[in-house]
Amino acid sequence: MTPLNGENIWEYILDRHAERIGVKRRKPALENLERIFVATFRLANDVGFRAMSLRDLCRETGLSMGGLYGYITSKDQLAEMIEDVVRHATQALPLLFVDVKSPLDRLEAMIRSSIYLSEVLQPWFYFVFMDSRVLQVEQRSMAKNSELYVQTLIAATIAEIEPKPQGDPTLLAAHCLALFQDWYVKRWKYRAAKVNVDDFADSVVSTARGYLSMVKAP
Repeated sequence: MTPLNGENIWEYILDRHAERIGVKRRKPALENLERIFVATFRLANDVGFRAMSLRDLCRETGLSMGGLYGYITSKDQLAEMIEDVVRHATQALPLLFVDVKSPLDRLEAMIRSSIYLSEVLQPWFYFVFMDSRVLQVEQRSMAKNSELYVQTLIAATIAEIEPKPQGDPTLLAAHCLALFQDWYVKRWKYRAAKVNVDDFADSVVSTARGYLSMVKAP
């Protein structure tokens, strides 16, 4: 269960940015949004987001410049929309598990769902991680605050565990986030080792549970 996936993400973008998207026919709008963002991620990986131009994007998507302007008018706007998707999905995800009473079980749910979310939306997460410098100052700040929001929720969950585990909950939460990021940033490493997302999630959960449920504060 994830807030956004490969099917509803285009609907989210279209509805979220309805005022700025000039194309009103829903079906072609959804199809073209998919073409635009898939092409953006491909170009960002091949030549870099800074180097790509809107003309490059037109060539990759087959849209005219006028057709492209029906959805975006600048690269800044494109980057802003990508950051918004990641921020929305990241902040909505932990809310799915607020009713899980056991802190360890809730933490496991948050860890697993975060890993699976980054699997479903890997290009989006990778872009924000690698190209956050291209975001406007306000968007960079929002991306950082989004990560800190999730880290704060994880830290609060760790702080509920009894007996209290050794270590600062905030630092332990930061370690958890670093593990999530390793999955979507260094996919090549796990692909080469034939590690799939289930194996990775199991390993992270086992590591976290093993430490937090066994190590007691002195």
